[in-house]
Amino acid sequence: MRAWAQRNFPTRESMEQSRILRPVAHRVLAPELWRFTRRSVPRGVALGVVTGILIPMGQIPASAVLALPLRANIPAAALTTFITNPFTTPFLWAGAYWVGRKVLRLDTIVPGSPIRDQVDANIGWLQWFFAEAGPALIVGLLVVTLIGAIAGYGLSVFGWRMWIARKWRSRHGKGT
Repeated sequence: MRAWAQRNFPTRESMEQSRILRPVAHRVLAPELWRFTRRSVPRGVALGVVTGILIPMGQIPASAVLALPLRANIPAAALTTFITNPFTTPFLWAGAYWVGRKVLRLDTIVPGSPIRDQVDANIGWLQWFFAEAGPALIVGLLVVTLIGAIAGYGLSVFGWRMWIARKWRSRHGKGT
């Protein structure tokens, strides 16, 4: 994974020479946004999950722009947006729809299934989408995003601590 990222991610020098980034290069290329620290990496992971799930297109530029005020690590945010890809997105949306239906309790509000009965009676897919599927999907995506961002933040903090502990053990193990 690391080798792939090093081959495919743009370098700092190539970004400095970009005509598009030249007006904002001093902000985007600030060293603290590119340095891997114990605070910036979890922020970047959480931000990448949020932009990866909630923003359908242009996720990497959006995560880079949002990393500026949040002081998040830009490479971590950009890499984490790949949580959504053509293979994972259908499962993510199906799960979000299921979560949204559970949160909104769509089938338990009215006895029976009036919405499903109308869809089955060919009243219209558009009406079904705006009455049931759309709200359930939006609420589900928000819940999944919130849980994913918190889990990503926590896992990256835990992973960072494990990495530092392993480095510390190997350093002190060699010195003795």
